[in-house]
Amino acid sequence: MTEKTELDKSQHAGGIAPLANIAIAERAIARALGRGAHLPGLVVMHGPSGYGKSLAASWVTARNNAYYLQLDDFCRSRKVLLKRMGKAVGIELRKSMTVDEMADAVISQLENSHRPLIMDEADYLVTFKLVDAVRSLYEGSKAAILLIGEEALPQKLKDWERFHGRILDWYPAQPVSLSDARELAKLYCPGRQVADDLLDSLVKLAKGSVRRVSTNLETIYEEALAKGWPEIDLATWGNRPIHTGEPPRRNA
Repeated sequence: MTEKTELDKSQHAGGIAPLANIAIAERAIARALGRGAHLPGLVVMHGPSGYGKSLAASWVTARNNAYYLQLDDFCRSRKVLLKRMGKAVGIELRKSMTVDEMADAVISQLENSHRPLIMDEADYLVTFKLVDAVRSLYEGSKAAILLIGEEALPQKLKDWERFHGRILDWYPAQPVSLSDARELAKLYCPGRQVADDLLDSLVKLAKGSVRRVSTNLETIYEEALAKGWPEIDLATWGNRPIHTGEPPRRNA
């Protein structure tokens, strides 16, 4: 696969804007898929909540025919993890199967399909001590695996030396930029021109969060429709509220 820095602008129609972190996730999965035979196939993308990592995961899942598994607070044991894995990779794991049999089935599917696996919210692997389980699945299948997690995930994985040593590369997610905001405006404010000074203000107040910029652009679009504005700049927006993620203050 060739590295991409510019992503297909037609994706706006499908509900995904070509943001910087999508390009980073694409590079990460391409690195794992294109590695040499002697290199490990685990890569990690990490960054704060709201940076658009799950959006990036959706992109690379579709573009690379990848398996996708989103972990959560209920995934607390090897058995639950394997059941989720089985569903993600499209195989039936019978209730009568032992944990070892489930693991063998998942490993076989990953190995024979040659499809990458994306594990989102990977911090739960550390929380519930499932890191070595994933390492064993990787060792058995040698599948390309992209872990996506929070900013501190690389530090958390240091406690799992055998896993940490098998990470091919680390990919930090980037904070939302003015360029990202322009792309998001095309998606969330169709038919309206949002000026750079307003977009720049949204970026500064968002503290890196793609989600906050997107939320504010939806609000701006609704107001623009109500007021009949074809163009919106900072002066036009005036002192209308902008969501910053801070909780509302209680009036005295």
